[in-house]
Amino acid sequence: MSSFLDTPIEFLKGIGPQRGDVLKKELQIFTYYDLIVWYPFRYVDRSQFCLIKDIHIDLPYVQLKGKIIKTETQGAAHNKRFIAYLKDDTGIVELIWFRGVKWLEGKFNSNTEYVVLGKPTEYRNKYNFVHPDIEPANNESIRQQSGLEPVYPSTEKLKSKGLDTKGLLKLQQALLLQITGQIEETLPLYILNQYRLMDREQAYRHIHFPENMEELRQAEFRLKFEELFYIQLKLLKNKHIRRESTQSFVFETLSPYFNTFFKEHLPFELTHAQKRVIREIRSDVRSGKQMNRLLQGDVGSGKTIVSLMCMLMALDNGFQACIMAPTEILAQQHFETISRLVAPLHISCSLLTGSIKGKERKSILQNIANNTTQLVVGTHALLEETVQFKNLGFVVIDEQHRFGVAQRAALHKKNSKPPHVLVMSATPIPRTLAMTLYGDLDTSVIDELPPNRKAIQTLHYTDSKRLRLFGFMKEQIALGRQVYVVYPLIEESEKLDLKNLMEGYDALSQEFPLPKYQISIVHGKMKSEDKDTEMQRFVNCKTQIMIATTVIEVGVNVPNASVMVIESAERFGLSQLHQLRGRVGRGAEQSYCILMTSYKLSQDARTRMETMCRTNDGFEVAEVDLQLRGPGDIEGTQQSGALNLRISNLAKDQQILQTARQAAGMVLEKDPNLSNEEHKILVAQLLRENKNNTNWGRVA
Repeated sequence: MSSFLDTPIEFLKGIGPQRGDVLKKELQIFTYYDLIVWYPFRYVDRSQFCLIKDIHIDLPYVQLKGKIIKTETQGAAHNKRFIAYLKDDTGIVELIWFRGVKWLEGKFNSNTEYVVLGKPTEYRNKYNFVHPDIEPANNESIRQQSGLEPVYPSTEKLKSKGLDTKGLLKLQQALLLQITGQIEETLPLYILNQYRLMDREQAYRHIHFPENMEELRQAEFRLKFEELFYIQLKLLKNKHIRRESTQSFVFETLSPYFNTFFKEHLPFELTHAQKRVIREIRSDVRSGKQMNRLLQGDVGSGKTIVSLMCMLMALDNGFQACIMAPTEILAQQHFETISRLVAPLHISCSLLTGSIKGKERKSILQNIANNTTQLVVGTHALLEETVQFKNLGFVVIDEQHRFGVAQRAALHKKNSKPPHVLVMSATPIPRTLAMTLYGDLDTSVIDELPPNRKAIQTLHYTDSKRLRLFGFMKEQIALGRQVYVVYPLIEESEKLDLKNLMEGYDALSQEFPLPKYQISIVHGKMKSEDKDTEMQRFVNCKTQIMIATTVIEVGVNVPNASVMVIESAERFGLSQLHQLRGRVGRGAEQSYCILMTSYKLSQDARTRMETMCRTNDGFEVAEVDLQLRGPGDIEGTQQSGALNLRISNLAKDQQILQTARQAAGMVLEKDPNLSNEEHKILVAQLLRENKNNTNWGRVA
């Protein structure tokens, strides 16, 4: 960014100190650069007019032309509204204002043609426009607006200072008048030529004031490419630096633990995908470079057994290993599973969580410090300074999206050299998101379920089928199975018409009475020990029904549970629905997920239900989720900082991302240290990004 674009925003004509303060507080616009990258979020084609007869509710902002045939003010003094009736050759439509009524009265001339811009709404089977923009058709500004007009995001405070979308548009015009010859290029000439990119100054002009769709398309492509290119360049450079300079421990031998476990104690045959991932990790830990690998796999794909076998590689070479889980329940579950699996090998395991206190904790810490304990399972407690390993060589982080970057980095300091790190996610991440968030990690995917697993049947029921649901639950319980019933809320909300957990408990208690049926209840407001007690009752088959909020999304493994009922399923995101569904289907019996919703659903909610019923593939579910919600809402991504995208959309710009990553890879292959003369502008831009504290989402 040039010195011109570093100019404080208050120096731009039309802003000054007061407006400058509001722009800083509301939009974080501090400089000319911040303003020029405050991009329009849509464009209105001012050359096109809609006829009143063609109006329908699904139209975006439309432009009308006609005469005002009548105006009237309705309502009491404190609740007035002003209505103008616009007529063209095909019909009449109402224009309604609830603010500025006094100013509007007497403003309109019946002999004047007006141009109206607004979004159609519907009230009592009639279309209208609420608070539309309206100007006489013979205005100079209207005559000039023949092409695409930008529309900018604004806020109420900005609008009070005259900085609505039109006010922001005037500021952009004032800035663009000054930028000729002031904008430095940020990409090498050979990149511009190879990818046919518009130059940077032209891109800024045409993104704000395109004369046609082709200009807009080229400007968008250039600016999106640049944004994604620098993210990928930074990630790939980090990856290169780590591979070349970060030394770690070499695990050469696979005996006695790994080979003995694989040949004699493996409880089932590994899938081809699991074997492939183990080979990839084996190659990493023999290289002498520190491994940083993301392991993705759907619920039930067998990530835990893979991580255990990799930890055995560390133990075979005299190192300790640990696995960190986000909750005590999940840590306890891992500990029980791993302890049972390695018992024949006489490996010493310890569990370390926040609730372990006193002499027991002191003894565990001592055993970790002197290497008496070879394998540690724990929660955030592993990050504490009091936890000192003798020789930590391998770290597994489960459900990695629940840990912050700083927490994960703390484990690096547990040895003289950083240990090998395997981060695992049971929430499948769409490919574009993985390339952006985890682009500096190597990635492995377990894309195959064990052969004995039956696909979970997912059904969508409305409230009218509740009696059928109760009958089905009773059939399953009679077969010796167990049932989850999950609610989105703990207590009733006046704003949301949801089945809440406490009401649900009362209703189910009547339908499934004692002593024939036993019900557990678990939610986030319970004390930890009470929650654990109820969970254990369900795990031990002492209760047949578990009523819960989403606290059971991660960390409960009950192979005997065959039914997951999700109440008010329309209130859950796709990723969460898929995670909840993964709580069942862990045994050999057929399992079911039943999505209960009201009859009336939004289009997005209907798409979510249809997706869940159509597929059990978590990656397909994640792709649909990304399309529906966008990357910023996907669980665990906000913490990375890599998604502060100004113009790109990972759901829509997958091809541009691929191209940008390819270009970044080509640059680094040609010049890994960016030391060539033609790459000085890349180094300068990377330094500017770092100076602006852009967090590019280093993960491990």
